[in-house]
Amino acid sequence: MTEVLRYAAFTTDPAAGNPAGVVLDAGALTEPDMQAIAADIGYSETAFLTATGPGEYDVRYFSPQAEVPFCGHATIASAVAVAERGGTGELTFRTRAGTVPVATARDADGRPTATLTSVAPADAPVPPDDLAEALAALGWAAGDLDPALPPAVAYAGAHHLIIGAGTRQRLAALDYDFDRLRELMLRRDWTTVALVWRAAGTEFHVRNPFPVGGVVEDPATGAAAAAFGGYLRTRGLVEPPVTLRLHQGADLGRPGLLVVDVPVTGGIRVTGTAVVMPPVEG
Repeated sequence: MTEVLRYAAFTTDPAAGNPAGVVLDAGALTEPDMQAIAADIGYSETAFLTATGPGEYDVRYFSPQAEVPFCGHATIASAVAVAERGGTGELTFRTRAGTVPVATARDADGRPTATLTSVAPADAPVPPDDLAEALAALGWAAGDLDPALPPAVAYAGAHHLIIGAGTRQRLAALDYDFDRLRELMLRRDWTTVALVWRAAGTEFHVRNPFPVGGVVEDPATGAAAAAFGGYLRTRGLVEPPVTLRLHQGADLGRPGLLVVDVPVTGGIRVTGTAVVMPPVEG
């Protein structure tokens, strides 16, 4: 029987952050096996690791409904699980999006942490018709947006539509048309929609609708955080090198913190903790 570990990522509280499934020995599993396990677990993503050498893994990520090329929170959870069993150090995750280096260490309290370095980020403007359809599905008006954070499609392993909210209240009041947004995202190959509100210069609150994965909202999204860091750098909205703090999940009752380092060039670094979740009863 396949052992599935359950971790909450980007938190030290099992009742907070973003739950992820982790399978550390997936070598004997077929793609349908992985999809079935991810659907059974029901978390936004489950990571399946196959060791290819010391500290090196082939990694695949599945939501309850489909495979995704890269997932940040399941990467953090997987790296912490590896560190807890074999010690901290440098890891290499080979994903469908490319090679992702992951460094594990211990914080001041002795807890394992993980820092992933994304593939090269990129972003592009959103076609006006796509933006109009996304806003209609969200129930947002043009006046709800923050003009200082222009909409874009950002990439750092997966594509995410980025929309800036003008107020914290607008971000908090998330009630969208699941099927309509899902259809648009499937047509455009968007993994999540990253809704962001800038609380201060480097402090943001974030929400990520994820209907293409069969999940209303992802509580903490490392891949989108990396894409967002790249977007801010490209648009000149931060001055690198800089560290961002992204708060996510509070509106779901699962608060988490994503620390995003934006260097002058190269991949974006996302750091977080992860903690084992209690066994599922029944």
